[in-house]
Amino acid sequence: MSIVYSDISVSADGFSTGLNQREESPFGDIDSRWLHDWMFDTYDENKGEVDGIVDSGATIMGRNMFGPVRGEWDREWRGWWGPNPPYHNAVFVLTHYEHEPIEMEGGTTFHFVTDGIHAALERARAEAEGRNISVAGGARTVNQFLAAGLIDELRLHVTPAILGAGERIFDGVPPQRLERVSVRVASLVTHITYRPLRSQ
Repeated sequence: MSIVYSDISVSADGFSTGLNQREESPFGDIDSRWLHDWMFDTYDENKGEVDGIVDSGATIMGRNMFGPVRGEWDREWRGWWGPNPPYHNAVFVLTHYEHEPIEMEGGTTFHFVTDGIHAALERARAEAEGRNISVAGGARTVNQFLAAGLIDELRLHVTPAILGAGERIFDGVPPQRLERVSVRVASLVTHITYRPLRSQ
């Protein structure tokens, strides 16, 4: 059975980005290595988690994760990842402004959804054809899906850094209980998997 999951790296104080995200600094006023060194410096011991981040049939992300352009689409932008993004599937970008789909190398196509998270999830389910669906981020998008009860599995990759400010996981999410499914400690990160407990 397919699930809706989110993989997201966060600091010890729960932030997934710093303040002032911009083109020259995609993660804001922080050293991005504080959040993502674990993916590269300890690849072998984290290989399962790294692979799992992009192991889905469709992906959903917020507009801030897609790029730094705000307001109307007044410039050409094709994502942070170069000509061959890592997703290799349909990516549904939440936005208030319409945009034609963008086809990239490797099977990634960015689609732009203007009618909210439920519409994005419906389109992702149709595209995934029974495979899992990833809510890639950022934190604001993940929080919307958590608040709506649409996340089946939350995989936090907690790094030993304190950012102090930025976009925090769980902001705006109403009180709820989580079932801790697994915990695994690596040299630069602690991997924690939760499942939200649905109300009976």
